[in-house]
This record gives sequence, C-alpha cells and structure tokens, in this order.
Amino acid sequence: MTTTRRLHLDTRAVVLVVLCAVVWGLGQVASKVALAQIPPLTQGGLRSLGAGVLVLMWAKRRGIPLTARDGTWKPGLLAGVLFAAEFACIYLALGYTTVGRMTVFLYLAPFVVAGGMAFIARSERLGGVGLFGLILAFLGVAVAFSEGFTSHTALPNQWLGDLLGLLAAIGWGATTLVIRGSTLSSAPPAKTLLYQLAISGVGLTALGLLTERPVPWPLTGQVAVALAFQILIVGSTSYLVWFWLVSVYAAPRLSAFTLLTPVVALVVGAVWLAEPLTGRLLIALAAVCGGLIAVNYRPRAAR
Repeated sequence: MTTTRRLHLDTRAVVLVVLCAVVWGLGQVASKVALAQIPPLTQGGLRSLGAGVLVLMWAKRRGIPLTARDGTWKPGLLAGVLFAAEFACIYLALGYTTVGRMTVFLYLAPFVVAGGMAFIARSERLGGVGLFGLILAFLGVAVAFSEGFTSHTALPNQWLGDLLGLLAAIGWGATTLVIRGSTLSSAPPAKTLLYQLAISGVGLTALGLLTERPVPWPLTGQVAVALAFQILIVGSTSYLVWFWLVSVYAAPRLSAFTLLTPVVALVVGAVWLAEPLTGRLLIALAAVCGGLIAVNYRPRAAR
C-alpha cells in the first residue's frame, strides 16, 4: 500500500473525486426515485448488502487479502458502526425535517474532518486560503438549500430532524477520521469498505424490517434500475474509489469536494425530475466550485 501521503490533489485525484461527487448526486436522485416502492432504511440496507457481495467477489477475483491479521478489525467495526449510524440518522431525520435543512446540516461533515485532522496529521491541515475555500463552498450549499430555513411553516419536532442531520455529519466525518487515523489507512480499500457495507447492510435492513412497511415485490422497471445503480455504481464502485483516495491523499481536501454532491443532485433533479433550476442554484454552484479551487490552492513556491 501507499505510504507517502500526497498533501494536495493532483489532476487524477480531482477528476476522480469530482466523479464520485457526481455519482453520489445521481445516487441521491436514484434513491428518491426508488422511494416509490422501497422505504429509506430498507433501501439503504439492500444497497449495502448488494454492494458488499459485489465488492467481495471483486476482491476475491483480484486476490486481495481480506482475512489477514493486520489489526484492522477494531477500527473496521467502529467505522462500520459510524457508517451505519450516519445513514440511519439521515433517513430518520427526513421524518422530522425537510430535505433542504437536513442536507445543510449533513454537509458540515468536511468541517469535522478538517478539525479532526489537526489531531491526526498536522501536515494535512488546511491553511487560511483552504479554510476560506471550505467556508465559501459550504455557504454555496447553504444558499442552494436556503429555502428550507426561510419557510415560515415549521414541521413538528423539526429540531430533532436538524439534530439528526448534525449527528449524521459527525458520523460521516468521524468515519473518515477513523479510516485515516488507524490501521485502515494502509489496508486494502476493499477491506475497509467491506467492514462498512457488512455492518450497515445487516443493521439498516434489520431496522427497516422492524420499522418500515414491507417492500411490494416485484419492483417496477424504474425502481429496479434506480436500486441497481445504487448497488453497482454508488455502493461498490464509487466507494472503492473514495477509500483509495482517502488512503493516498489529504483527507480534508478530499472531504471538501463532497460539497459538490448536493448541488449536483439539485442540477440532476432539475434535468431528470423536472424540478426548478433557479438562479440561486447557479450562484451556489459557482460558490462551491470557487471554494474548492481555494481549498486545493498551492502557492507557486510550494509547487
């Protein structure tokens, strides 16, 4: 495995992390489509179980060692529990608050990573320009979803949904920190991902069976395609790429690029689901892109 950490993102890393953000944005839209038949917790569990099978088959085919005693089982279990808790909080939050409000709280996760990395690897801390870029990108997300905060109609127990969104952000950021600050950082990305898929797959599916309505089988063609996309592309391929990136590049800069995801989801929703494409969304996209450029800025001398 790679032992030398790259503190700034090169062209390959930027292309891959932007592709991940685009895929995750598409995944949010696919999840919304699949909700027509598959409740959220069950959907998340099925996605993890299906993706786990695919990643296991790929790892076996590639001869990747998964059973070696490399000291990863404790941080692996912790990362898996955090991963499952993150998605459980996201899905439960939607029962108490709006998607817009939950999204803004969820994408505080890059700040959790940026703050936590100061205690794990000081060399990866964001400088002044990088921190400004992170704040600018987050403000872009906040602008895109500001309608959820300006509405005069508050949902019952909305504060609980907001709190769950914040807890999801902490879980997401903490998962990245556990991976980066433990033996998982030198483990094969497939093994790191399997810990999380196994625990979230079993946990979310069980929770869904206990609390949600049964899935009406057979699935419609559109829902089946949406679920397949989440399993084949989001849950397996994109996460494998993401955990490889985390093992090689500075986590705070990578995490900042996840702020593209909700804005991409809005753009895709406007094109695919005929949702409104507003000037506010274009401003938000420009702010996020400008912020990400600042996050990865390097002075000429450093280059």
